[in-house]
This record gives sequence, structure tokens and C-alpha cells, in this order.
Amino acid sequence: MLKDKTAIVGIGETPFARNLAESEFQLACRAIKAALDDAGIHPSEVDALSCYTYEETPEFEVARAVGMGEVHYLSQSPHGGGAGCGAIGHLAMAIAAGVAKVGVVWRSRKRGARSKRLWAGVQEVVADHWKWSRPQGLLRPVDEVAVLTRRYMHDHGLTREQLAEVALSMRAYAAGNPKALMGGRTLSLAQYLDARMISDPLCLFDNCLESDGAIALVLVGSDRAADCARRPVRIHAFSQGMKRQHQLMTDYHADDPLRSSSWTCAANLWRQSDIQAADIAVAQLYDAFSPLVLFSLEAYGFCGRGEAGAFVAEGHLRPGGRLPVNTSGGSLAEVYLHGMNLAIEAVKQLRGTALTQIDGARTCLLTSCDTTPNGALVLRS
Repeated sequence: MLKDKTAIVGIGETPFARNLAESEFQLACRAIKAALDDAGIHPSEVDALSCYTYEETPEFEVARAVGMGEVHYLSQSPHGGGAGCGAIGHLAMAIAAGVAKVGVVWRSRKRGARSKRLWAGVQEVVADHWKWSRPQGLLRPVDEVAVLTRRYMHDHGLTREQLAEVALSMRAYAAGNPKALMGGRTLSLAQYLDARMISDPLCLFDNCLESDGAIALVLVGSDRAADCARRPVRIHAFSQGMKRQHQLMTDYHADDPLRSSSWTCAANLWRQSDIQAADIAVAQLYDAFSPLVLFSLEAYGFCGRGEAGAFVAEGHLRPGGRLPVNTSGGSLAEVYLHGMNLAIEAVKQLRGTALTQIDGARTCLLTSCDTTPNGALVLRS
């Protein structure tokens, strides 16, 4: 029912910065209006809304401020970085099923210079799922990913020089993107290796940016897409994934801790899709931390188990490589908005309007966070 039945026809983004004056609400409205203008659709036509559970502004506030009409579908997707593809996919399914006609999905986030981190508080008693990791000192997401990375290094011989290629390639893409927070700021291997550790073996440059901004997309049915102002990008396949007995980012007790929910998601995604891993021209892989790119390369079948380090070291993430990845700079070098910047970069690549345009980009894999319950989309022009 879903295959190619819906399309992304509008994208909008605010400026990105360490500290923007506007509220998350104001940023959301700006991005949504820009996406609707990009599609050539009046706000009153929007009848479906999808966002993250992390959004702090209620949908009715956004709908009223932007000038939307009667809404027929509301959805939110959970787990922060795992939510992006789910938020888009839920909206696509609602439109394909005929529940709604015009949908908007967005993420607005202020986590720059003045933000308090979610994990900064201290609890006397930890009663939720964090009880399996926080008493052992794993307080931040980077700590949890660091443990997985060390296990991967032990099992597969990954070196820091190989891991560095993820950060270096993202920074190289950001150099051609004037909106990127790291645009114009070069990064060498020596600088990477000398950087301070955040959670060993992950250094400063293995971590996403803390930033402010908002992004929105507009979806319609394929029958409507041809009449919109911009070239449509079709949603070909969608899946979410959560492995058995998942414990968010701390699934260290599984038989295979490195076989993440992305493996579950990938198997179901490729089952539905006429486009397979070998047919993907460009990928936007969730990169809150650089090892997540390595884990995703293996889960989605671009290389074998334990081969991701060698794959990236051969330059395959860069232009001319087997799989150009995160071509706007990604979360490591452009902006961190829980992966929504990857979604609009996917659209730009398939429209042929990206700043670092990959020749022949007609298909794209878009993923959400590898280590949480997550999702993925196959997009095509």
C-alpha cells in the first residue's frame, strides 16, 4: 500500500546556531511555513501532523499559529534520535491510507549554549530502565555508545584512525555548506587524534553538535505531487525496528550486543523494497556519534560484519566512494536536530539541488539512531 504512494514535496529550515533568540515554538512555525511555501501549498490545506514525542510545543499551538485548517491525523514518534524516520513514515502511511491529504512533519530543538542536558540531574533512586547502566557510571548517551565501540574494537580490530574517517568525511562535506556550524573549520587526522576524550574511546570530534534550529517537511499523495512547486521525492519503503528485549542504548546483556535494532529494521525495510542496498546511490545515516555510522553500514548490508572500519578507511563515504554519506555534514558537522537535517539533505540530493551534489543520485537510504528503537526510509526521485 505504501510503496511510492506518497512524496515529500516541501522542505523548510531555519538558520542553525549555537544560540538562536527564538523559542522552539517560533522556530517550528518558521520551518513549517518555509516548507509549505517551498511546496506551494497554503497552510489551510494541511490536515495531518507528525512530530517527535520530544517536541515541547503542542500540535494545536503550531496548527493555530501557522493557520492550518481542520486536522484529521496526529502522530508522535518516540526515542529522540530514533524518531525521525518514524515521524515521516507514520505520516506517509496515513496519507497512503486516505486518512489525510497534506501532512507536515517537523523537529524544533534548542540545545545550544544555554541548554540544560537531559542527564544533568541527579536522582536518589533510579527506577526506570536507566537502572541497568547509570549506577555503573554510564550517565550520558556518549558513555553508552563508548562501551559498544570498545566492544567493537575488541571484536573486529577497529582503529581510531579508521573511526576518524567518519568525522573527517563529515567535516569535509560541511566545508561546502555555508549553513553548517562547522563550515569553514577544517579538521585533520592529527587534530582528531589529539582531541580530548569525552568518553574513551570517543573524542570530541566523535560527538554531535549541540545546536538550535528547526526543520520541516511536507508530504502529499503521489497523485497530488506532480502539481506541487518542487520536484517530488517519493517514499518507496518504510520500517521501524526494535530488537527482542531491547534496553534503549544499553543492550549489553544480549547474546550479540552489536546486533542492534537497525538489523531488525533493515531486514523488514529491504523485504518491502524493490530498491536494495546495492542500488542505493547516497545515504543519510544517523550520526549523533561517529560509531553509529559504522554500525549502520553493517546492519543495512553495505559491508560485512566487522568490515565497516576498512570500508570507511577506503574513502567510500566521500564523493566518488561506494556510498557517499551525510553529504551536508550530518550531525557531526552541520547541525544536530535529531536527524531531521539528514532528511532534508536526502530530499535535496534527489532533487539535484544539494550543495555537494552526488552525480546520479536517484535513490537514498535515510536512517534514524542505530542504538535506540529506530526507523528507516528508502527514498527515490
